[in-house]
Amino acid sequence: MALISLLRLSSRVSFTSSLHAAAASTQRRRLGDFITLMKPRVMLLAVFTAVVGFIVAPGERDPFLGFVSVFAIAAGAGAAGVLNMWYEADTDAIMARTATRPIPRGAISRLEALVLGLVLAVSSVAVLALAANTMAAALLGCAILFYVGVYTAWLKRRTRQNIVIGGAAGALAPMIGWAAATGQIGLEPLILFLLVFLWTPPHFWALALNCADDYARAGLPMLPVVAGKAATLRQILIYSALLVPISLLPWALGFAGATYGATAVVCGTILSVLALQLWKSRGVDRRMAQRLFIFSISYLFVLFTALLVDHGGIPWPSALY
Repeated sequence: MALISLLRLSSRVSFTSSLHAAAASTQRRRLGDFITLMKPRVMLLAVFTAVVGFIVAPGERDPFLGFVSVFAIAAGAGAAGVLNMWYEADTDAIMARTATRPIPRGAISRLEALVLGLVLAVSSVAVLALAANTMAAALLGCAILFYVGVYTAWLKRRTRQNIVIGGAAGALAPMIGWAAATGQIGLEPLILFLLVFLWTPPHFWALALNCADDYARAGLPMLPVVAGKAATLRQILIYSALLVPISLLPWALGFAGATYGATAVVCGTILSVLALQLWKSRGVDRRMAQRLFIFSISYLFVLFTALLVDHGGIPWPSALY
């Protein structure tokens, strides 16, 4: 009898352990799904440019409040991603590239995503206002509203210029970082805004070229869908050409040094060559579009890293702020 009781007890313990393990596994999966909703790869790039804007801005700042400010900016970027996925759940379910996202596959409900997005949005703006200033908080709030309300809910489904205009939301990131450090906006953050703004169309259109069928199936009027490959390739070339001289402005105006200037020249040349090669190929070779898309990500990271490195030994001209 003692042996039977021991076996029964062991069975119960094993069953309970299995239940706990299954519950823990489910919780980890759901946590991963919630993180996916925040578009971490997109968020990382936006937060990085915001951090650079914060660090290179003039003046002294408290390290702890700086960390809290960056965390708030990251939460705001995550909120925009969550609310974007909440609104686009219907088209995401149609497109092969996005059908496995948490909401289309039923891992997260639309209500859960909406609540999470709104909580992140409101709390991130409030925390940034407390940790930094109202200017930075207002810019963060505008970026979230513009990305969700203007780009996601309006432009993306109505016009081929959706990514051009909508790119302003992501381009605000370095301005938000700068404002969090200084409480104001000057010439430097406006140039960084323009740099990211002009970078966005060739970066996104390089991806859209290889996803045109997906976008067409979902009824989204992306440039390759409504204007064709030739027009898209021409626009990529034009924006890439405009981006190169703008990227040199921080060096030309004296708030970045030779390291940044050389980096901007090299990276701009590579970007222009890749855009030209893609244009000459007439978009037939999908690998060229993918190559430009991948390099464009590195381009922004490298350029802002060079700006960060250069800032270590360069005094900021008082006339510019």
